[in-house]
Amino acid sequence: MTVKLETLLDRSEKNMGSGIHPVVKESALEMVKRAYQEGIFAQISAGYRSMEEQAKLYGQGRLGYIYDGKNYSDLSKPRVTNAMPGQSYHNYGLAIDYFIVSDDGRNAIWTVDAKWRRVAAIGKSLGFAWGGDWSSFKDYPHLDMTGGLTYSQLKAGTKPRLISKVNGTTPPATQVESEVIVKDTPKDSGNNTIRSIQRTLNSRYNAKIDVDGYYGPNTKKALIKGFQTELNKQYGAKINVDGIWGPQTKAASNNVREGAEGNITYILQAALYLEGHNPHGIDGIFGSGTEIAVKSFQRANGISADGIAGENTFAKLFG
Repeated sequence: MTVKLETLLDRSEKNMGSGIHPVVKESALEMVKRAYQEGIFAQISAGYRSMEEQAKLYGQGRLGYIYDGKNYSDLSKPRVTNAMPGQSYHNYGLAIDYFIVSDDGRNAIWTVDAKWRRVAAIGKSLGFAWGGDWSSFKDYPHLDMTGGLTYSQLKAGTKPRLISKVNGTTPPATQVESEVIVKDTPKDSGNNTIRSIQRTLNSRYNAKIDVDGYYGPNTKKALIKGFQTELNKQYGAKINVDGIWGPQTKAASNNVREGAEGNITYILQAALYLEGHNPHGIDGIFGSGTEIAVKSFQRANGISADGIAGENTFAKLFG
């Protein structure tokens, strides 16, 4: 028996939670309806995620992670996210995840095929940005509506102005849809601080990475290249600038502590931010905010929390 639309809608509404933004909720349910009309059975798997739930996810695979006085460390499970509480649009009710279900509605199907991409296209026509369009790290189940706001703005209490497109029409499917999806990346997606880091890496080290606001392997490799370049330039390390963390780079790593200034401090701050430990300033000046972020990162990774970034700290950041 074919799964009923009402079943998919009921499940989706429940999974989005009570904290979901009303426009996001309305648009998500409309996406499920329009997909169903095309014979595609989609279901929302997640929506609003509390700070505590985010802390629980972030604590997976991390030693000694404390949030709001509670230990969320869970070494029995692998790491699944680099987003700390407040660093996911799910925490503000602005993001959802979806998947495809079998015709009878009993089994989840995670294959990213034409049906999956068609649901994403429907979602995009309703105003969502799709994680499958991200160039660095593709998150195919993810859809969000941010109103162009950054995490910092949302944490400060700024409310997004979202406009429902539910009364609009869905564009027809085409044979070149997968190509269109790749090229049609929303300009307001991504994180502005990460964009700034990517622009700096491009201008300072000719990294030639996408300025997309998302942290992925290319951005990490560019950071390591920048670090290797500075070690050679400042300390005559004579190591290969290949963007690969290895024993030579680790051995050449210098200690960076409060009072330090320059490009290596900038790289340290950028790496801390990208790993979810905000130094509250990425300016190349090692102040109290950077020291706090270093200690937080060290505690989360089982390193002695002395606030000094040495070879072991850099190894955890880049290894």
